[in-house]
Amino acid sequence: MKLTIRSFELPLRHTFRIAYDARDVQLTLIVELQEGEHKGWGEATRNPYYGYTISSMTEALENIRPQIENTELSSPEAYWSKMQPLLQDNPFALCALDMAANDLWGKMHRKPLYKLWGLEAKNMPLTNYTIGIDTVENMVKKLQEVPWPLYKIKLGTPDDVAIVKALRQHTDAIFRVDANGAWGVAETIENAKLLRPLGVEFIEQPMPASAREEMKEVYQHSVLPLVADESCITEEDVAKCSGHFHGVNIKLMKCGGLTPARRMIAEAKQLGMKVMVGCMTESTIGISGIAQLLPLLDYVDMDGPLLLSKDIATGVSIQTGKISYSTVNGTGATLLADV
Repeated sequence: MKLTIRSFELPLRHTFRIAYDARDVQLTLIVELQEGEHKGWGEATRNPYYGYTISSMTEALENIRPQIENTELSSPEAYWSKMQPLLQDNPFALCALDMAANDLWGKMHRKPLYKLWGLEAKNMPLTNYTIGIDTVENMVKKLQEVPWPLYKIKLGTPDDVAIVKALRQHTDAIFRVDANGAWGVAETIENAKLLRPLGVEFIEQPMPASAREEMKEVYQHSVLPLVADESCITEEDVAKCSGHFHGVNIKLMKCGGLTPARRMIAEAKQLGMKVMVGCMTESTIGISGIAQLLPLLDYVDMDGPLLLSKDIATGVSIQTGKISYSTVNGTGATLLADV
């Protein structure tokens, strides 16, 4: 098996702002695994919040290149089990490698990955479209630029409720709000009361991940469902979120790929929680990987390519929230030849 590592700059259509970050370009790492005529691709993006850079991911993979290339791909799960101890300090690099292995596996077996998992392309949730923090005027322009049935509104300002009220005047779409840990206990409980009449479906990560005990109180009193993001990183975190959140947002890069994400989904469902998978502004490579999980999910945030002014791949397509699989096997992704 041959390993190829590439990095790209993904230009964004607009400056993307959340409570703790702002960027105009997303840096991303693409891992390619080739076996004979078949190629599989995986992706992980740079993330300052979690401290993973393109160079740190590249170094982590290069350090174990012999093991990556000489370990038999008997199954993606077995391959992940052998790579995880070697990349346990860099789950983002592990994610890109695991996704590439899964994609390659599907292509070698000439089937879409979700079909190899025994899933059917039905009852698949719509993806939201994210509106980053900005002036109300600019946020309204973004709504009008991309008419959508479902928006995620990034919050974390002193005027969060007023922002949602202003946006509500311009669309009847469902809203989800994501505070990225910027609120406190009383603020979250009060905001939930004010946001529910405004057509908000749920609140994502209202308080910092460190406020675990405080989330118990919010969980007991919030009139809106609460979904964990920064509070749910690894497989061990799923059970910890039970009784603190109504659902979990699983990010492939944070947990180490599709392989552990599938286990997290199963555990969350067993615990009676809703399941969401979110993106981290990746290209169609990463989004096509997420799409394989759609039949298992209650919610999904996979609008990464929609936020880009230029993509680097083809794969799944998104039209007004609805996802369609490509005709390519594996994850359906193909890296463009001219990038």
